[in-house]
Amino acid sequence: MIGLVVAASDVTRDVTSAHSIGGAKDLPIPAGLAIAGAVAALAVSFVVLAIAWRTPRFEPGTDGRALPWLTALVDSTAFRLGARVVGLLVVGWAVFAAVFGQDVLNNPFFGMFYVWLWVGLVPASLLLGPVWKAISPARSVHWLVSRATGGDPGRGLYEYPERLGLWPAALGLYAFVWLELVYPYSTELGPVRLWVAVYAAVMLLGGALFGEVFFERADPFEVYSSMVARLSVFGRRSAEVTGTAARGGRPRPPADAGQIVVLSPLSNLSSLPARPGLIAVVSVLFGSTAFDSFRDSTHWVRFIQDTPVIRDRVWANQLANNAGLLAFVLLVALVLVVGTASTGVEAGTRRRGLPVQFAHSVVPIIVGYVVAHYLSYFVEVGQDTVIKASDPLTNGSNLLGTGDLTVSYWLSYHPTFLANTKVLAVVIGHVLGVVAAHDRAIRLLPARHHVTGQLPLLVAMVGFTAGGLYLLFSA
Repeated sequence: MIGLVVAASDVTRDVTSAHSIGGAKDLPIPAGLAIAGAVAALAVSFVVLAIAWRTPRFEPGTDGRALPWLTALVDSTAFRLGARVVGLLVVGWAVFAAVFGQDVLNNPFFGMFYVWLWVGLVPASLLLGPVWKAISPARSVHWLVSRATGGDPGRGLYEYPERLGLWPAALGLYAFVWLELVYPYSTELGPVRLWVAVYAAVMLLGGALFGEVFFERADPFEVYSSMVARLSVFGRRSAEVTGTAARGGRPRPPADAGQIVVLSPLSNLSSLPARPGLIAVVSVLFGSTAFDSFRDSTHWVRFIQDTPVIRDRVWANQLANNAGLLAFVLLVALVLVVGTASTGVEAGTRRRGLPVQFAHSVVPIIVGYVVAHYLSYFVEVGQDTVIKASDPLTNGSNLLGTGDLTVSYWLSYHPTFLANTKVLAVVIGHVLGVVAAHDRAIRLLPARHHVTGQLPLLVAMVGFTAGGLYLLFSA
């Protein structure tokens, strides 16, 4: 779908080439050798970890070095208000283009929505932490309304049900990827404006009912951003999770609770709360990105073209795409649940709780595959959107002064570098996932199952790696 935004620009190169890695012909090594090398890297990583990593090393709540000066800056009223103002200005500009701009692909709203927001959340959150929480326009409007009415923005009329967990966010994420990947009119202003209006209404209503915790658990963009931010080198010291204990064995909050700390990304990742719905969130994110690659593959295109019913009937084509997206999401969930629930545990231990405990290990895989799938998109279409943003009404104006800039296609002009970067992103993401899962396994599993108990999860990781690279080569 984002390829249509590229097509609307002055780009004359083939959209498929810009979409992924341009096909296997652009890769410096054969696809089979790349997949075999990646699987070997996972196997070697597992063996090394089994030998050299026998005790848990990631202790949520105790790792990292506190940065009081950065905490004071980020928590200051001026900084918080500045972030809110920036968020409202950018979103307001996008809304201006969506409401008053022309219904054409050159409208910058599409790039701001699909590229800046959806893809840009990943690098922004990796570098800066949970940025959407800081700039969320829904949070800002909720705060303004609460203050104007004398209410407390942190509290709503009801307590947020813990059993809901992240399920509302998972549904919101699925609604977004459905709009982007399946809905046939995803590049028309009317349907996208309606989606955004429904999103805003649900967020504001939820905030009024349950307070700010609703945004933390139900806002699809905030949940996505905050989850990716767990791979950042910046985190918050939690008062609820600690490896220390007071006298009498009772846990005590660390002295620097609430402080921003600099720490290992994997240590930060280990503190991701295992809430209900987390499996659904990671499955939607990983499965939808995989389906985006799959639908561009020659196998899927040939299947559509060689099946007269699907090729000639719009409803059948849409049904096939809907089924494909749902199947990929469910497949990721199934593989993850089976791979984690099959690990070795003590007799009588309930396996139902294991998958959500290991779900954090999929986050590096998601980030790696997002980099592999959207790198050239984000860099090139992101630049193109900066240029188009200066002309929100698509009437030739240059309101921001960026209309005369040009897009750099350096990445596309260096396919070998681009291909290597994307393959490495997938491999590194999976290796980090194995490390995160291993540390969690030796914390949760009995000693005799520290190695053998992880084998089902390793098989799942190998399947994700081989499947991800296969789709990357096939696109």
